[in-house]
Amino acid sequence: MSFENFGLIPELLKAVKAQGYEEPTPIQNIAIPAIFEGRNILASAQTGTGKTAAFALPLLQILSKNPSLKKRRRPRLLILVPTRELADQVGKNIQAFGRLLSLRSTVIYGGVKVDPQIDKLKRGVDIIVATPGRLLDHAYNYTVDLSRVEFLVFDEADRMLDMGFIENIAEMLDYLPPERQNLMFSATYPKAIKELADSVIENPLHIEVSKLNTTASDIRQFIHPVERDRKRALLYNLIIDERWNQVLVFTRTRKKADKLAKQLKSDGINTAALHSEKTQSIRTKILEDFKKGKIRALIATDVAARGLDINDLPYVVNFDLPDVPEYYVHRIGRTGRAGLNGIAISFVCRDDADNLTKIQEFIKQKISVKKIEGFDMERIKKKPSKKISSSKSKIENKTKGKGKKVKKIEKGKPKEVQKKSVWS
Repeated sequence: MSFENFGLIPELLKAVKAQGYEEPTPIQNIAIPAIFEGRNILASAQTGTGKTAAFALPLLQILSKNPSLKKRRRPRLLILVPTRELADQVGKNIQAFGRLLSLRSTVIYGGVKVDPQIDKLKRGVDIIVATPGRLLDHAYNYTVDLSRVEFLVFDEADRMLDMGFIENIAEMLDYLPPERQNLMFSATYPKAIKELADSVIENPLHIEVSKLNTTASDIRQFIHPVERDRKRALLYNLIIDERWNQVLVFTRTRKKADKLAKQLKSDGINTAALHSEKTQSIRTKILEDFKKGKIRALIATDVAARGLDINDLPYVVNFDLPDVPEYYVHRIGRTGRAGLNGIAISFVCRDDADNLTKIQEFIKQKISVKKIEGFDMERIKKKPSKKISSSKSKIENKTKGKGKKVKKIEKGKPKEVQKKSVWS
């Protein structure tokens, strides 16, 4: 199968070739013909499998063949995404694929000035890529007219639910015409997604190009057991000794991301932190520098787990395991994209046992353990202290002469250490 077989117009075929696509991915093979047929779609596909092109190419062709007859264009395609980064990524892909078409698109999200967005909307656009919150603000203030939307796309729908956008989405639907083609794409498929789909999408075509809740086969996953206070040293060791030139590192909090970035900088590694407290202009600059190789290590919170599209990103490190198993799939999905190989490493300490178990149950596989010499967690050999000996004497004295057998207190490892570890 080639892109020519879909009946794409020459302008789109040229754009596809310019983007380096040689043949369609599995999700594209199924979704593109179905969208041309006017089908509603509920698709589950791993991140990095070409979902954006799967909906962008057919919808761009449909819009270009049926241009708006009104002088002032109103949005006909609305793409909802969870984060600013993903909005920028999808917006750039739309522009790249439609560069030879007479279509106008814009990207709308919060954290930036609203006036430039209003100006673009006044001039008229065919396509809007937006986060739900900021777009709803425009709807409240009558700066956008969504009454002519013909196509609604939910991209990374599960993440929108995780981020609490469900109420915004419900309100947004009131501004849209009831007759439209609905497409929902998601890397995971929890129960909440099915409930949303049932309320929004009528008779959808279900597409599943891989097993649900699984990670891409092109990603090699490893666990490095390490004491919590030695994680930074291990990360530095890997970057230097393994000669990593580009690595994306995930931490649980913004504070830790800033702290780790500052520490690695002091160690001589060009590092930057990326999280929601930074302004959009700074976040955009950091991402561009990271893509160009000016930044060696990017320390990020889960705000970057979606929407980062970096060609041939070789390494992803979970400095902290995520609390939500789904986030693990999205994080490591930043590597091993578009058929390329990648490596995902997770630093796991003693109190990560529960999170690790949940993640492995969620992805339905056991992650390989790779111990790093000098950093592996050692078994604690706890010698009996004076306090324990004293307690033993008291017990023996208390029961002496009463015919009770005193249970011998074992010396050595504490019980919790004697148990087999989940990452053993």
